[in-house]
Amino acid sequence: MPDNRARYIATAIQVILLGAVTYYGVKWLVDVLDPTKKSRLAAQKQGEQLLKKIGVQGVKLSEYELTVAADIVDPLTLPITWKDIGGLRETIDEVKETVILPIQQKEIFQSSSLLSAPKGVLLYGPPGCGKTMIAKATAKEAGCRFINLQVSSLTDKWYGESQKLAAAVFSLAVKLQPCIIFIDEIDSFLRMRDKTDHEATAMMKAQFMSLWDGLMTDSSCQVIVMGATNRPQDVDRAILRRMPSTFHVGLPNLEQRKEILNIILQGEKVEEDVDFDELAAITEGFSGSGLKEICRVAAMSCVRDFMKARNNSQSSGVKLGDESVKSHLRPIQMNDFIVAVEKSKSNTDFHR
Repeated sequence: MPDNRARYIATAIQVILLGAVTYYGVKWLVDVLDPTKKSRLAAQKQGEQLLKKIGVQGVKLSEYELTVAADIVDPLTLPITWKDIGGLRETIDEVKETVILPIQQKEIFQSSSLLSAPKGVLLYGPPGCGKTMIAKATAKEAGCRFINLQVSSLTDKWYGESQKLAAAVFSLAVKLQPCIIFIDEIDSFLRMRDKTDHEATAMMKAQFMSLWDGLMTDSSCQVIVMGATNRPQDVDRAILRRMPSTFHVGLPNLEQRKEILNIILQGEKVEEDVDFDELAAITEGFSGSGLKEICRVAAMSCVRDFMKARNNSQSSGVKLGDESVKSHLRPIQMNDFIVAVEKSKSNTDFHR
């Protein structure tokens, strides 16, 4: 009898050891063959570095939260302020009043749930008109942590991992609050749901919306989901319901184009006879990014002329690396802008 018991124990130990070896062997093989492991570990390491950079210490994060943390942007390093955004004074004032004030003056808004900051903000309008700039400037001016969420950060080949990553977005934001979760081109991620959607995608969207509702029930939570799109009609209606504050960022009018041009050309060498009123008039229908491209093309004309003059001169001795090169560039002339506008209008589809 004792011999049988010893045999049973030995057999049980062998089975346990074999199971353990098999488990860890399979796990090791899966890790080795997993093509996303290296990028996931790199994202987690980057997330740890970013958290240290923005001064987050003593906060314990899961591996999923560390992966999402790779999308954190230090608001103090954002090279943009309200002064850098031209032609959107009214929109900026509304954003300050609706979004920033409840965060900075929290004690004033604690007495009423109606006065709390919205949990969802949508910026919509034609491309290149400053939606992303407003989002970044909002985070900087409000002193919020800024998660520039990339949809690729939430996708994973393993079943159920995408839902865990979606949950990590909100749990991380809560730990870092006040925090803004920014989703550019939100229509590509949270577009209209359809029966043809893949099961994993549908589950991730449902998880995202469910967790978003959790923010709305907690009035003290200072987490805002901000999205930008030029196709608001493609955004799911359930998402639009969760974004009660909407701001239309349209194409600039005459005065707004003039203001944008002044901001873009600030610090540049511009001929005194350049008529900003005329320039603003001939650029009707152009977005902010289109105006910047016009200025870039006009400035390149100065470089082109300088290169021709240098190549034709045998005794110049001026090199492109010299500090004096900038002083040799002529100022941007009105004709440079006119040529640039005509060139841009020939490719209207790219600038309107």
